[in-house]
Amino acid sequence: MKSFSLQMATQKLIIITAPSGAGKTSITHYLLHKYPQLSFSVSAATRKPRADEQNGVDYYFISPEEFQHNIEKEAFIEWEMVYEGKYYGTLKSELQRIWNESKIPVLDIDVQGAIHVRKQFPETSLSIFIDPPSIEELKKRLEQRKTESLESMQTRLNKAEYELSFKEHFDKVIVNDDLKKACNEAGSAIKEFLGWQEEVG
Repeated sequence: MKSFSLQMATQKLIIITAPSGAGKTSITHYLLHKYPQLSFSVSAATRKPRADEQNGVDYYFISPEEFQHNIEKEAFIEWEMVYEGKYYGTLKSELQRIWNESKIPVLDIDVQGAIHVRKQFPETSLSIFIDPPSIEELKKRLEQRKTESLESMQTRLNKAEYELSFKEHFDKVIVNDDLKKACNEAGSAIKEFLGWQEEVG
């Protein structure tokens, strides 16, 4: 796709990543609400939607077979098996859609996927790692969700400890011990990256 290659070289994007439970989704929602120039990049996923999730809004919910077909077509910028049998990925067509609207994609994605995207957009991306105050605090937040079994929570915590070892690979690390403060820090980093001199949004 020649046009996409051209877009890749010239268009900017924001990458937000964190271990599960660190607060990246809350921070992403804040940024999208505050800055209308930003647009959420909807990821593809093979898991089933939760009760409050909508196809095409929260994720593109697709079958494992369709996901595999997209891998073979090289339709993804990045994709990962985040948990056993559960695949997530960022479609090239999704970034193209947002750029065609003259907006800036915001990718709320897994740590390994974020590293892959950052390598492909070294000059035109801003990558932000949301750091939990501690593993203990992360465990408390996951417990409060009441969506995890003991086994799945331990899997998430083990994965989080591994992912924390990669935080220095990103442009900006923000410790989320106070959500409002973390949101403001993320907003300031984005404004600086995009060259927004005055308050926008």
